[in-house]
Amino acid sequence: MKRITFYLDFISPYAWLAFERLPEVLEGLSYSVAYKPVLLGALLAQHANPGPAGIAPKRDWTYRHVTWLGHAHGIGLQMPARHPFNPLPLLRQALACSDDGHINRYVAGTVLRHVWQGGQDALDAGRMATLAAALAEQLRPGQDIASEAPKALLRANTEAAQAAGVFGVPAFEVDGKLFWGLDSLPMLRAYLDGDAWFEGPDWDGVGGVPSGLAPKG
Repeated sequence: MKRITFYLDFISPYAWLAFERLPEVLEGLSYSVAYKPVLLGALLAQHANPGPAGIAPKRDWTYRHVTWLGHAHGIGLQMPARHPFNPLPLLRQALACSDDGHINRYVAGTVLRHVWQGGQDALDAGRMATLAAALAEQLRPGQDIASEAPKALLRANTEAAQAAGVFGVPAFEVDGKLFWGLDSLPMLRAYLDGDAWFEGPDWDGVGGVPSGLAPKG
C-alpha cells in the first residue's frame, strides 16, 4: 500500500476539486492518504510568486475555470463571498484536530465544504462558530483555534513542505516524488499503477534542461 501525502490549503479551489476527485481517479488502487494543511502564501512567497489572485486577468480566469471544472465534474463549487482571504483561522481550526500535523478526511472535507459550497463568507464569525461545532468531536483535548499547538503544527507543516520542494497546492507526495495540481491526478494514478515511464530517464532528466534566459544582473 502506497502512502500519499496530500498538501492542501483551504483557500485553494483546486485543492477542493482534487479532494473530491482523488477517490474516483485512484479507484481500485491500494493507498492511504495523509492530509497535511500548509500555508499556501508562504509557499508562494518563497519563490516570489504572487499566485493567480495576484494577477488581475489570471484571477478572473481562475475563478471562471474552477467554477466550470466543478460543473464539468459534478462537484458543487461556488466562489466564497470574498476571495482571497486569510486562511489562517481555518488552517488552525483544522489542526486543532491533529496530534501530528495530519488531519483525517472528515476534517479536511468539513473545512473545504465550509469554504467552497454555498458562496458565503468563509470567515464570517457565525459560520466559524458553526464550523467549530461541527469539528468539536475531532478536537484534541485542550485545543482550539487559538491554541499554540495548531500554530506550531502549521509552521512545521509549511516548513516541511518547503523543504520537500512543494511550491503550490494541491500537491501529492509519494515515494519522494511530487505531483502538483488537480491535473496531475492522472499522472499520479499512472505512477501508482506501475507505469514504466517513471523508471526511465524523463522524470529526472527534464529537470536538468538548461535555461535559455540570461540571469538578470
